[in-house]
Amino acid sequence: MFTTYIKTAWRNIIRNKAFAALNIFGLATGIAAAMLLFVVIKYELSYNKSFPNYKEVYHLYTHEKHSEGIGYNPGVPYPALQHLRNDFKDVTVGAFVSASGSQITLLSDDSTAIANKKFIEETGMFFADPEFFQIFQYKWLSGNGNVLEAPNTVALTRSVAEKYYGNWQSAVGKLMQIDNAIPLRVTGILEDVPVNTDYNLSVVASFATVKNNLERYDLHDEWGSLGSDFQVFMSLPPGREKTMASQLVDFTRKRYEENSNTVRTIMLQPLAEVHYDARLGNFADHTISMSTIWTLGLIGVFILVMACINFINLSTAQAINRSKEIGIRKVLGGQRSSLFWQVMGETAMIVGIAFIIAIGIAAACLPFISHVASIKEELTLFAPVTLLFALVIAVLITFLSGSYPALIVSGFKPILALKNKITSATIGGISLRRALVIVQFAISQALIIGTIVAVTQMSFVKTADLGFNKEAVLVLSASADSTIRARQPAMKQDLLNLSGVESVSFNSDAPSSDNNWATNFAFDHQDDKDYALFLKFGDADYFKTFGVQFAAGTGYAATDTIKDVVINEALSKKLGLASAQDAIGKDIRMGRQQWRKIVGVVKDFKTNSLREEVKPMLIGARKAVYNNTAIKIKSSNLAATKEAIQKVWDKHLPAYANVSFYVDENIENFYRQETQLSLLYKIFAGIAIFISCLGLYGLVSFMAAQRKKEVGVRKVLGASVGNIVYLFSKEFTILILIAFVIAAPLAWYIMSNWLNNFAYRIHIGVGIFAAAMLLTILLAWLTVGYKSVKAAMANPVKSLRSE
Repeated sequence: MFTTYIKTAWRNIIRNKAFAALNIFGLATGIAAAMLLFVVIKYELSYNKSFPNYKEVYHLYTHEKHSEGIGYNPGVPYPALQHLRNDFKDVTVGAFVSASGSQITLLSDDSTAIANKKFIEETGMFFADPEFFQIFQYKWLSGNGNVLEAPNTVALTRSVAEKYYGNWQSAVGKLMQIDNAIPLRVTGILEDVPVNTDYNLSVVASFATVKNNLERYDLHDEWGSLGSDFQVFMSLPPGREKTMASQLVDFTRKRYEENSNTVRTIMLQPLAEVHYDARLGNFADHTISMSTIWTLGLIGVFILVMACINFINLSTAQAINRSKEIGIRKVLGGQRSSLFWQVMGETAMIVGIAFIIAIGIAAACLPFISHVASIKEELTLFAPVTLLFALVIAVLITFLSGSYPALIVSGFKPILALKNKITSATIGGISLRRALVIVQFAISQALIIGTIVAVTQMSFVKTADLGFNKEAVLVLSASADSTIRARQPAMKQDLLNLSGVESVSFNSDAPSSDNNWATNFAFDHQDDKDYALFLKFGDADYFKTFGVQFAAGTGYAATDTIKDVVINEALSKKLGLASAQDAIGKDIRMGRQQWRKIVGVVKDFKTNSLREEVKPMLIGARKAVYNNTAIKIKSSNLAATKEAIQKVWDKHLPAYANVSFYVDENIENFYRQETQLSLLYKIFAGIAIFISCLGLYGLVSFMAAQRKKEVGVRKVLGASVGNIVYLFSKEFTILILIAFVIAAPLAWYIMSNWLNNFAYRIHIGVGIFAAAMLLTILLAWLTVGYKSVKAAMANPVKSLRSE
């Protein structure tokens, strides 16, 4: 009997090639999309899971409450480390200091620099203590965490050691120098860290080294100083986190002044949550919210549902053509159960073929997944869990898609079936098919609306006026020391002598950056304000180089240390001044420093990404923090000018490496994840439309075949081609309009929440919804129109000949 089912199923597929092809490719597309989304979601959910004890590891962060609301800092004050160890002796406390962007110079045995062996480690450069490696169980190829007990020792990962020395075995014992100042000896080698971790190490120097160089790495032995580069971790036994959380509240209150305007509390963050918390960020190349992961999962479910809907609609519609076959089988003693499993067998065969094709499609698309997701490592589609997921999906689709058509077919009454009186009306399900079409197009329209909103917002972000000139500004970034600072004036003059250079500025960072350097402050000889003042430092040419406009006053004179200062309009308004001019001549004080004179107020520029409001800002001179050299270039020959700039750098600073980037490109990186998400929406909206149109084409094809004689009669009675096309199109147009009524509020709610991530965002207007609706109707008409016109153009004599 089983063999008979297979033969019958295959014959039915061959007999109805067109409908089988529509079903197979619809299901294959849905399964392939679901598999790819599963791979992405599985990868994102695997972050930090490579540490066997990840459930016991907690990151300590600082919760800040002030008059402006709530703030979060991933770091803790430097003195907290020793106090935590003294107060909580029953737990392991480890720490690191991020030194990303530092320069590594390889030294020979006599401690002289090796030519052309200097590297900028943009990520993965840390100072860590042995306790850190007790908490984070990295794999060591040589040594262990204890090799970092002594000052001036360093451990490298395998790939970095091979980059520096050719092979990791020969790296042990070698000398190097960090930031052209601190000698280090390689005492250990770590296995390469999995990419899917937020703490991807490359070069790890001993914490004892940074203790001897606190000022160089901006660490201060006072509770009022707080930065994100110094972070602390704890390893807690199960159940200890609840008592530790309350103990940390008391621990913090003992250390801070009660009359402080900002209430700080050290809190616990499970390691398993670090990758998904954008408030605190991480040291990976991205964060992703759990809501985004859920959204991706729902998109995958929606795609599969749409593929199943296609199958149900086409299978129930085709059931009419099988009425005589079912009638004969029933008369010859066929049981309803056997007929049910026969149809399910046909469904399984179709799904099986679709499953094989889906694996091929997914495998072909997998290499391109990095363009739509922040995945750097090579993924495999043939991991056991991925194949198991696909197999489970295939089984579920078989039962979800096949059960209803099987029940319909097996329930035919044999008398009606043999008389060929089974019609769409007698089998029922017309309302269900209409409802399923509505569901399909509601999903499609919701995805289209989401795509239009995401693309429009990202276009707005890319073209928004940032309040300064970001075009053709090249930045050379290096960890500056006294040597660089001493040579900056001469280098600046040589840079200005280049024909392609318009202006040069030494500074801490660009007007828009991810810097959030802040301090408490006082204004006009009053008490400290109850909100933070954000800081940027640059020389006198900072405003000219970046095209920052003044609302009042002027810039400050050339100086190496902070004297006169410039503020932005946001600060002047926050201070309650009637106009920007009223700030000129007033005094302002940062922390407990001297009072400084305000000489200018600049028009607001976007201080960070467009996700955040413009912050109250002060700009002043402070040569000690000038790590960036910003160069405004004429746009005529960027490549040649950039090459000439590098030669000037090498002339004045041959021992120093740098990282170069254009400001506009760096700003685009702020929105890389949103850009990828909008691309993802485009792709899956396209898939949804494709599947919907497949189903619609199949239904219209079936309708055209069933109503062939009706169309012939109408044509004989004078109906035009337009009348016939309208006959086929009107029902689907009405269904699409109903789907739009469902999709519009759902899409508005979801995308409004997404836009809330941006302080500056577009308005979701009527035009977006109208465009989505018109696009869907147009695509549906094109799909329906082809078969409708073909049916309308058919010769009525041929369709009526048998009557």
